[in-house]
Amino acid sequence: MGTSIREHFKRLDDPRKKRGRRHLLLDLFLIALCAVLCGADNWRAVSTFGKAKRKWFKTFLQLPYGIPSHYTFDRVFAALSPESLDRCFAEWIQALSQSGKRLVAIDGKTLRRSFDRTGGKAAIHMVSAWASANELVLGQLATEAKSNEIKAIPKLLDLLDLKGATVTIDAMGNQRKIARKIVDRGGDYVLSLKDNQPRFREEVQLFLDRIIESGGKDAALDTHEETDGGHGRVEIRRAWVTSAVDWFEDRRHWLGLKSFAAVECERSANGKTSVERRYFISSLDGTSAKLLAEAVRSHWGIENKLHWLLDVAFHEDDCRVRRGYGAENFSRLRRISLNLLKRETTEKLGIANKRLLAGWDHDYLLKLLTG
Repeated sequence: MGTSIREHFKRLDDPRKKRGRRHLLLDLFLIALCAVLCGADNWRAVSTFGKAKRKWFKTFLQLPYGIPSHYTFDRVFAALSPESLDRCFAEWIQALSQSGKRLVAIDGKTLRRSFDRTGGKAAIHMVSAWASANELVLGQLATEAKSNEIKAIPKLLDLLDLKGATVTIDAMGNQRKIARKIVDRGGDYVLSLKDNQPRFREEVQLFLDRIIESGGKDAALDTHEETDGGHGRVEIRRAWVTSAVDWFEDRRHWLGLKSFAAVECERSANGKTSVERRYFISSLDGTSAKLLAEAVRSHWGIENKLHWLLDVAFHEDDCRVRRGYGAENFSRLRRISLNLLKRETTEKLGIANKRLLAGWDHDYLLKLLTG
């Protein structure tokens, strides 16, 4: 199993003292990863899977003391540094990611069952970076609250290769320091404006609404419209973007700011129509409303192609692993597993059924691990 996974994750920092170590950290990691790939959702299931597959694991792992108990998995992953795992993950995913113009969405998800009322530990909030084109998790960091996303996002950006990428972030990430970080690392940004910055949003909204109503007579305006539908639903999406930002007094504080944009979605279903218009700032120039609309729409892929899958196919919200860094690291194992499952395209199955097949078929499991 001379794979990139083994090469990249063999550099994990072992949290245990050298004296008394029985099981190799890489063995522990690979058993846990295979188990999560095949459906395990707690450490007892991981150990049980390892024991059931002992002969197979023995063909490529050393296992000097056999398969570890679930207590060992629990103890080691509770102590394993998330920063060490993130570093290895970032190196591995960088080798997989496509080069060229990329759309990267950043958003957070709370691990609902990770809170520990007895120990006074809050539920963990994982912030993930998602590559829309190849549907891969590019990186992740944990915080103890959704409000701490502002602190986690710059650290996550430091783990990513952003050259040539366009980064989309919801209103929580609409911060000057975050915009500067993205530009400094060679990327562009599309940041949502919402009521957490009411004055800023109101100024941009009034300006854009006025020039949209005038049809671009007051300022240069590029527009794009597309229609989608099915099952009795019709959705019309409209986008407007302008490079007229010189009037904005605070523009010098926003590194790279080149355009303001609005995206409107009109939905009609069951005889009812709703219209929602959202506003954005961007370092992209204001010449392509189509490009900006694509970036905004792709951002929601992180919800229905990552967060939704983690809940439905991996039952993340039901996981009660809580000790130490255990919940964080188990969450990272799920995201690594999801990347491996997404990369494998020969089997036309959903993620849940791919996990079942991996547990039944050693050849398919090995194909997932080796790519």
